[in-house]
Amino acid sequence: MINSRRKFLLISAAGAATLSLNKFANAQAMVGETEPQAVALHYKADTTKVDQAKYPKHAATQRCDNCALYQTKGAAAGACSLFAGKQVAASGWCSAWVKK
Repeated sequence: MINSRRKFLLISAAGAATLSLNKFANAQAMVGETEPQAVALHYKADTTKVDQAKYPKHAATQRCDNCALYQTKGAAAGACSLFAGKQVAASGWCSAWVKK
């Protein structure tokens, strides 16, 4: 009994450690608006803060989460094929926005 109890505790601890480490391994950094790629694409983390005079084709309904390049569903941030290894805000916008 002691042996199986000890084994159970060790396996439980290892499982919990694996789950917590997996959370950090999958976390990706957010794209900053001042990063060179973001500047080149005029990325804004909030579509409502886009300068309408500078980008007259922009509409408030254009968001990263309804862009064809956005690769995540139902999250506050997700992957975009233009920003490899980084996440963009679901409510963001860039000049490469394409209707889904």
